[in-house]
Amino acid sequence: MKLTVGFIGAGNIAEAMISGLTKVDKSIQIRVTNHSNTERLQQLAASYNLLISNLNELVENSRVLIIAVKPKNVKDVLEQLKTFDLGGKLIISVAAGVPLRLFNKFLPGVAVIRAMPNTSTTVLHSMTGLVRGEDVTAEQAEMSEQIFSAVGKILWIPEEKMNALTAISGSGPAYFYLFIESLISAGVQLGLSEEEAEMLVLETSIGAGKMIAESEKSPGRLRKEVTSPNGTTYAAINIFMEEKLAETVVKATKACALRSEEMEGEYSV
Repeated sequence: MKLTVGFIGAGNIAEAMISGLTKVDKSIQIRVTNHSNTERLQQLAASYNLLISNLNELVENSRVLIIAVKPKNVKDVLEQLKTFDLGGKLIISVAAGVPLRLFNKFLPGVAVIRAMPNTSTTVLHSMTGLVRGEDVTAEQAEMSEQIFSAVGKILWIPEEKMNALTAISGSGPAYFYLFIESLISAGVQLGLSEEEAEMLVLETSIGAGKMIAESEKSPGRLRKEVTSPNGTTYAAINIFMEEKLAETVVKATKACALRSEEMEGEYSV
């Protein structure tokens, strides 16, 4: 049976998922609705050959409903969805910090999966964490795997680990982008043009990523192999160590996980 997916919300994560899905499976029928921004919907429809629908049409014609609105707007969506017959449908939420208990409150007995992909779905390399609600059937779980495996790797986890996963992989791409931005800026300060620095940093980043992905060696081992004692790389790594880079990373990810936990409290009442 052809997979029919309806996106409620048309923001960045929705577009990233749509972009990835349409690259790997042209047979998936995708609908999207957004309560206010019709210009945004038209842009997505033109780019990805999807169907613009109102909520009624989307629910009626989609086996899977993906809630991709801002966390603060999830309750409004659930207030609308509870008026529909959702029997046999799968709800997937990609809204950060919104726990399953909120969905169970508004949609008792409905199959709900909580997912945390990242924007690398666009390039088919997302890391997505999945939490299975108690009413999800084996077929529906497989359906969610089909969707997210198409755009990267998946990991089923208990819900109590979702905040940690959000801090590492959900928000993780932004950490790498910040480091890359900083390295480009450093290159400019060392006398390179911005174009030169950007080319050097981006290609180095791609190469390092491929080395990690394709080598059987750990990142730590790879780092040590390019760090000769008292050499140029050693001089740089020493500064990172002195400035407590590792401790800063832990502190930052804990702040992310804590905010995710706080959001769970805010959006579950």
